[in-house]
Amino acid sequence: MRTDEDHNRKMAKKKVAHDRIVEAKTKEKGLLIVHTGQGKGKTSAALGMVVRAIGHGMKVGVVQFVKGAWATGEKPVFDRFPDLVEFKPMGEGFTWDTQDRARDVAVAREGWEEVKRMIADPSYRMVVADELNIVLRYDYLPLDEVVAVLAAKPADKHVIVTGRNAAPALIEIADLVTEMTLVKHPFREQGVKAQAGIEF
Repeated sequence: MRTDEDHNRKMAKKKVAHDRIVEAKTKEKGLLIVHTGQGKGKTSAALGMVVRAIGHGMKVGVVQFVKGAWATGEKPVFDRFPDLVEFKPMGEGFTWDTQDRARDVAVAREGWEEVKRMIADPSYRMVVADELNIVLRYDYLPLDEVVAVLAAKPADKHVIVTGRNAAPALIEIADLVTEMTLVKHPFREQGVKAQAGIEF
């Protein structure tokens, strides 16, 4: 059995090694972050970063593709910080709900123009393009155009893109990619419907 002294020695060595690694990391830059995968939590993680940014007094722009046809819990929260957050649900529901490709393409373009405006505006420190991966998967926007804009974003701006099935070209230019893995979900296994405070 390990003694407290053994543990303390081991942790002291780890601290020295960790401190050395941290001291070597001196760069600061805006990141292109992608949250993708089949698991739940992509938007939730992005909006958690929005909360952090607000806490640091940063201005954030959020554009939600696809979403917008229903009321979410986050919008009234972010609406309480009008000087720091511009929150724009600009979707009309999932493509199987709308069943109008031309309309879906037009709405996606409108949302993308807002994302581009926010990226170009130096007052925004962070921009979230929520569910952008979905509209790219359905070819509602040209992938080459989106990748070019994101690759040329200002060096100090954070941009977060969420949604399943991130395109390999987007993953390639991203600084940070997290894949949410579905292990278990009550919607599938237990017939539990989407609930306020959990899914929206």
